[in-house]
Amino acid sequence: MTVKVTLLVVLVLVNIAFVWGWIWAVRRHRLTGRPTWSDVLIGGVTDFLDTLGIGSFAPTTALFKFRGRPADELIPGTLNVGHNVAAFMETWLFITAVSVDPTLLGCMIGSATLGAWLGAGVVSRLPRRSIQIWMGFALLVAAAGFVMKNLGWLPPGGDAYALSGWRFAVAVGANFVFGALMCIGIGNYAPTIILLGLLGMHPAASYPIMMGSDGLVQPVASLGFFKSGRFSHGTSIGLFMGGIVGVLVAFYIVRTLRVELLRWLIIIVVTYAAVSMLRSAYATRVSAPAAR
Repeated sequence: MTVKVTLLVVLVLVNIAFVWGWIWAVRRHRLTGRPTWSDVLIGGVTDFLDTLGIGSFAPTTALFKFRGRPADELIPGTLNVGHNVAAFMETWLFITAVSVDPTLLGCMIGSATLGAWLGAGVVSRLPRRSIQIWMGFALLVAAAGFVMKNLGWLPPGGDAYALSGWRFAVAVGANFVFGALMCIGIGNYAPTIILLGLLGMHPAASYPIMMGSDGLVQPVASLGFFKSGRFSHGTSIGLFMGGIVGVLVAFYIVRTLRVELLRWLIIIVVTYAAVSMLRSAYATRVSAPAAR
């Protein structure tokens, strides 16, 4: 089998494990809750944006903070579980549509998946305040990435669709870190674009790598959250349902849509959410001594 075919087979097998893990988590932790229309709408809108290359984690977190649920400590798990179906679809679509060196593709996706496996175990045990702090800074990083993209400050990239030598090693090692960071809500769009641009790769090459990493990272990370039960079951189902529609609409209907104005709007929303998350962390610290 070719590397791409192998990746797609692994993608299917990992997602079978994802479905089994979700069913097990519902029974093990007696999870309840049904999706609301707002959950479905958030999933549709944010995965629409994700397919356009804006990302889904930061906008989803911002919308969660605006409406006040789920609880902050449940957000990382909910992001990975709820957006997994969209990641599966995007991976399949972009891996088959864009050509990139299969060895580089396979190694970068594999390293990100390993990073997610290790990272999910850590994040699922973090206290509420630590998650609030990490996600607050993650949102600020995402907002900065959007600003850099809109202002043209990201590396323009080259024309390569493959890497070798030290560039290959740097790309694979960095993607391990990106996979781990996704477990705390830091999306990999801006980091991947910057990294591969600096290494001289064509901007289009980042899409199968980025989407392929998501496609395996999110179900693997979700297994850790299934074990701890730290995700919102009903909200995740809503994101799951809306994400299917969002991906299909974006990929097949409006792939040429200009997204600069959308990014500026999202920058404002995400920055607000970051400040809100950090304020919540500060309030948690202030109230902790009083509780004792």
